[in-house]
Amino acid sequence: MNYWLLTLTFLSVNLDFFFMLIFLLKKYQVVKVMLGYLFGNLILLILSYAVGKALLVFLPEWLLGILGILPIYLAFHDNDDETGDKHQRSQILSVTMTYLSVCAGCNLSIFLPVLVGESFTHFLLTLVFIGSLTLLVVLIIKLVAEIPVITNLMTRYGEKLMKVCYVLIGLWVFWDSGLISHIMAFF
Repeated sequence: MNYWLLTLTFLSVNLDFFFMLIFLLKKYQVVKVMLGYLFGNLILLILSYAVGKALLVFLPEWLLGILGILPIYLAFHDNDDETGDKHQRSQILSVTMTYLSVCAGCNLSIFLPVLVGESFTHFLLTLVFIGSLTLLVVLIIKLVAEIPVITNLMTRYGEKLMKVCYVLIGLWVFWDSGLISHIMAFF
């Protein structure tokens, strides 16, 4: 598994949610935010992996490389997520549901092509790696949220950076799946 790609994928898919984390951290306990965010990420990763494996039963991996179009599409599709604050009794459940409502589509679209060719062992390592990144990000955002310059930069350039990352991920999926080499074989 390419950990640089996983890190880029995680950061780009969650970049918009980092702003939500700032608000959630002001509203809920840090540990509850960490657990809710972790549960949301794990749910979406497991779904992405399961759907990818189901597709592999019917299609070769190189053909599934065409799924790289999903992150590229998302980069150019204007998607302003509206998130109403769903009042839940549990802070953990509230964070998880907020995360799923904001990020489910993007996460499934982006992680599915990235995880489709991975073995179960690599997938388990991916869960541990992304889980660690999730917890680390909450701690970092808790510290960074207090710095006005950072908040202003993210507001100004965050969306453009996220779109560049999505395109790079899509191109990597084309290459890593073998789709490009299959297409080049025709020329």
